[in-house]
Amino acid sequence: MANITETYLGNRRVECVHTLSGTKLYTTPTPDHGGSGESFSPTDLCAAALGACAMSVLATYAENHGLDVSGTRLEIAKTMTAGSPSRIGRLEVIFHMPARPYSAKEKTVMERAAKTCGVHHSLHPAVEQVFTFDWPEAAPQA
Repeated sequence: MANITETYLGNRRVECVHTLSGTKLYTTPTPDHGGSGESFSPTDLCAAALGACAMSVLATYAENHGLDVSGTRLEIAKTMTAGSPSRIGRLEVIFHMPARPYSAKEKTVMERAAKTCGVHHSLHPAVEQVFTFDWPEAAPQA
């Protein structure tokens, strides 16, 4: 059985269905590729997959070691290469970590954990992947 089914709806829209849950999402090309930009483009989904995968691995590591990373936010910047064929050239993922009193060792290990995600290792080496972590100072405890 397929994990995902997709149906072309016309007007450059594709409906993607996760077969196990029934969850649906839609893609449209970016305006520079003749689409409306009203939803994720396929390359946006690739960028989102990298962020979600890295976040999931980081969160799993943290939870397994008694660390709370709830509230972590990501920003992902996707840069396409010039010319043809069109492809992703660079993905920059910025992790905005919560202000908690993590030790230097915990920070280092969580950063390493994020880079072990399957999407990170599945993307072609020509796709530059930059992971940056913003570690704000924890508020002093009273």
